[in-house]
Order: sequence, then C-alpha cells, then structure tokens
Amino acid sequence: MSASSLCLYRPLITVLFFSRRRLISSSLSSSSPLVRVWSYSSSHSSNGPTPPPAIVEKMEEQTIGEAKVDTLKQKMELLGIPCNDSCVPGRYTNLLCPKCNGGPSMERSLSVHIVQKGDLAMWRCFRTDCSWGDQVFIDGREAHNEVKKIVQFSGQMTEESLRLEPPGEKVTAYFSERMISDETLRRNAVMQRSGDKDTIAFTYKRNGLLVGCKFRSIEKRYWKEKGSEKTLYGIDDINDAAEIIIVEGEIDKLSVEEAGFCNCVSVPDGAPGKSSNKLPPVEKDTRYQYLRSCKQLLDKVSRIILATDNDKPGQALARDIALRLGTHRCWQVSWPKKDESSYYKDANEVLRHMGPDALRKVIENAKPYQLCISDQVVESSDMHKPERIPAS
Repeated sequence: MSASSLCLYRPLITVLFFSRRRLISSSLSSSSPLVRVWSYSSSHSSNGPTPPPAIVEKMEEQTIGEAKVDTLKQKMELLGIPCNDSCVPGRYTNLLCPKCNGGPSMERSLSVHIVQKGDLAMWRCFRTDCSWGDQVFIDGREAHNEVKKIVQFSGQMTEESLRLEPPGEKVTAYFSERMISDETLRRNAVMQRSGDKDTIAFTYKRNGLLVGCKFRSIEKRYWKEKGSEKTLYGIDDINDAAEIIIVEGEIDKLSVEEAGFCNCVSVPDGAPGKSSNKLPPVEKDTRYQYLRSCKQLLDKVSRIILATDNDKPGQALARDIALRLGTHRCWQVSWPKKDESSYYKDANEVLRHMGPDALRKVIENAKPYQLCISDQVVESSDMHKPERIPAS
C-alpha cells in the first residue's frame, strides 16, 4: 500500500513512530553515540534515511487498524455509546449503558468488546431489567471464526447450545393447518427442540444474533429459555421500515407475512390484563422495556399499525403501545365479522378462514387509532343506551 493511500482511512499523519521504546532502548544499549529512531513522513525526501520494509509494512497495518477502530467507535457513538481511550481491540470495557443509564446506581453495566482485528464491536448490558445487546461491523461481512469464538466464550446462546433443529413433520403439519408455509418458517428460523417433536422454538434474533428463544408446545404451553432478551419478535424485519405492523403473538407475525407484509413484529409477552391511561415512571414500566430498548429504531417509523387480538387484553395492549409510541402515528385494524354475533379474534383466524388476500385488505384498511378509540367509545355508549340521541 502506498503512503498516499493511507489518507483514505484517516487524516494525514505527519510523523508516525513504530515500536519507539524497543528501538530506542536497543540503540542506547549500543556503544554508538547516535540514537536513530525510524520516522515516517508522507513528505520525506527520497535522499533521507528510509526505515526497513518490514517496519513500514507494520506501520501501515497499525494505521489501518486504528482507522477501523475509529470507524467502529463513530458508529457506536451514533447509538449513544460514549467510547473512550479505554476501548481498545481485544479487551472488555465497562461503560455507562445509554438505554438504562446504569439504573438507580448509575453503574457501568455495558460490557463493550472490539475484536482484535478491529472488524467488529459488540456489547451487552448486564443489568437484568435492560440486557441491551447489539453489534456493529466495519462492513457488511458475516461474522468470521474469531467472532464466533468470542460469542461462544461470552455465553451467547446459539442454536447448537439450545439443541435446536429444523422443524419436523409434526411441527410443519401444525403450521400447515394454520396456513403457514415452510418458506415462512425457514425465513423466520422457526425450529424445534432436538428429539422433541411436540415443541416449537421461536428464535428471537437481533442483527442476526440469537438473543432469545420462546418455546411452545403443540398443546399451547409457553416458556422461555433462561437469559432470553426481552425484545420484539422479528425486529430485524423492521430495520429500514417507515411503516410497521405490531401483533400480539409469533404465529400472528407469521400470518401477516403470509399476507405479504414482512415489516411486522410481535410483542414478546402477549397482552396485559388491564391498561392505564397514564404512563407510569420509567423505572416501574418494566413490562414495556422492550419498546424502550429499540427506541431509536421505532423513532424512525412514521406509521404503526396495531393488529392486536380482538378482546379486552388485546385492546389494552393496543392502548398501552399507542400511549408509549404516540397515538398520532398509530393505526388500528378492525377484525371482520365471523357471524352475526362474533368477530374474528386475530390475524391467524382471518388467514385460516378467509385467506391471505382478505387478511391483507384488513391490514390495508386500518384506521387512525384516535378514530378507533372514538368508535369504541360510541359503541360502548350505545350498549348502555338503547335509544340513539338525535343530532342537534
């Protein structure tokens, strides 16, 4: 690499010393009265002393490595991580987490690691009520062997550690009855426990990394893998989306995808028993920590379609989400009638009984949330007042 090309990676360095301590000490130990320190300058004369080629090569590698680290730090600072001189490749550094600010004690709970080669930085908050974790690459490459070793060493869950395998005949048949295709299962990495034909594994991933797993038996019993991050299911599908759809369960997210919408996520814990019209203090709002953990991502979204279940808990969930993300940018679907006395409950019911085209139209016909609230108030009022009040 030529000296001039180094300018593409970082500002011009007038003088760069390599292994100064080693060269000086070796020179001082000699009988020569002169101490020679090899220096490098982009403007040096061709007639002056030139360092050995091996030293020049190492100097260039060091400069490029520093440029990579600087780029990674800039990317992390955009996410609110205050990188400092202690963040060096090959070491773990504890910093203040920008998501939870270290909790009441403001502890340095964010463990940051830059790989030795400077190609990747990764971090995770070790506070249990935060657990924010993510990574940034110097470019768009897949994680290499060094990163995989670090992930395994740091206790990062993997499909192998959870003993997951592709869904077998029984699991695929279960989803087929619900109009979910094998292709959708593969794209969302829906799996099963090795040797357990009755347990579905919904893998939660962030930036391609496995950060959690929810298990569901075919008999509809749920549990989570210990250490799972509380985040939106399918969050990687909305990284660049201006409009998103939020549903109440993993199967509903898969159903919406069958209708042609991949920009859909599911809440991780279903719906609450009740809702409040007032926001609680942040430290007490633990149920919706998963919304705050991806705040920067959700702040870029201009339109949010709420497709929660058509029951009281589902309505409470929609109200809670709208209150936290802003009612002005929320829309809500209206599930169609099943018969004269009932309505379909969720996205999968509509998909199974009416088909993907009908589900797509239901989503496309969503109304502004504030209008839906007004309609619900009117309907509730009508239930208690049989006689309609004529307009004045």
